Amino acid sequence: MTLLEERWRGVLDGMAEAVRRAGREQGSVRLVAVSKFHPASDIAELCRLGQKDFGENYIQEARAKQAELADLDIRWHAIGPVQTNKAKDVAGRFALLHTLDREELARALSRRLPEGATQDALIQVNIGEEPQKSGVHPADLAGLFEQLLKDDLISAEGPGLRVLGLMCLPPRCGEGEAARPYFARLRELRDDMVRRFGLPLPELSMGMSGDYREAVEEGATIIRVGTEIFGPRPVKM
Repeated sequence: MTLLEERWRGVLDGMAEAVRRAGREQGSVRLVAVSKFHPASDIAELCRLGQKDFGENYIQEARAKQAELADLDIRWHAIGPVQTNKAKDVAGRFALLHTLDREELARALSRRLPEGATQDALIQVNIGEEPQKSGVHPADLAGLFEQLLKDDLISAEGPGLRVLGLMCLPPRCGEGEAARPYFARLRELRDDMVRRFGLPLPELSMGMSGDYREAVEEGATIIRVGTEIFGPRPVKM
């Protein structure tokens, strides 16, 4: 067993244990392996072991890996901020976009989608209201939903841009229990949006290498783990 496989299986075991502690069903949480800056060969190794979901922060890097690994059955996730002018490189090319956070991006994605296609997305919430981070502030979340629905930019079923839930990157990211209140707050916000707008919103993308167990216990359906699987991130040249 390679070190990469050992680390990956360790995360799967940790996720399964957190699911058990939370009294949830096994299989209710999906692992996205965050492969930013790591070689396509690592992705290929994990894919052949059964890992299908991979997250990339940078669209150009992701597109290069998509081309190199086109023969593999991979579900690609765009997990970094997306500039509006990059919508053409995202729309229809990723299984899930985690970082929808403004009307302008929704409009650009909708324009770039092929006729009849669906792009699944999560709305990113700046759960700690940090000025340096992307995401809609919690107080503005309902207003964003209202505007997107009013302008027919999102739907619950598709085709078009389909919002499936929320995502966050908390201030205490990676710090275990310190991040738990932010995860709980995202779950509460999701539940409030479901009540207000009648959308199903089944997905909560939250939790990374240092706090995915707490995220699972607070209701995460997707965890995004990089370092604990791939090891220290290579320096980008």
